[in-house]
Amino acid sequence: MKKTLLIILTLSIFFFNNSRAGDYKKVFFDFNIESISGETINFEKYKDKVILIVNTASYCGFTKQYEELQELWDKYKSKGLIVLGVPSNSFNQEKKDNKEVKKFCEVNFNITFPLSSITEVKGENVHELFKWAAENHGKSAIPKWNFHKILINKQGKIEDTYASFTKPMSKKIINKIESIL
Repeated sequence: MKKTLLIILTLSIFFFNNSRAGDYKKVFFDFNIESISGETINFEKYKDKVILIVNTASYCGFTKQYEELQELWDKYKSKGLIVLGVPSNSFNQEKKDNKEVKKFCEVNFNITFPLSSITEVKGENVHELFKWAAENHGKSAIPKWNFHKILINKQGKIEDTYASFTKPMSKKIINKIESIL
């Protein structure tokens, strides 16, 4: 009986673990993304920083998380945190163009942290950054909805991921950020 239970537990851990240690042939700093204004954001300039990547959307029930993302940015940017908003229409809840998104974020939430252009975060046309995240961290790195969070450590590897329900200023995220800054 004990042996059977041990086998079942071992198999459960093996089959149901959503994250994995990646091979990391590339790290976060090897990528770039287009900014909301059209320039290239070269992630190499973020070396030795901690980065919180969040796929965002203007028409989502979680959109108010922009407030806490800005609060997180204001509190920790001087200590080495980068908050990177990645507007996405992967879940059909984003505005039509970058100009509208930028205005929405500035007018409604006074966003000053970096924003990318509207980017696919899952599916056939997924941006290479999100493909890399899934390949190196497993299913937990794939956004299941808007305001999914991926935390990158100073080595450019995925430290942790957080579901949409986890607020940016939650103790869970704050404690992890403070421990790796």
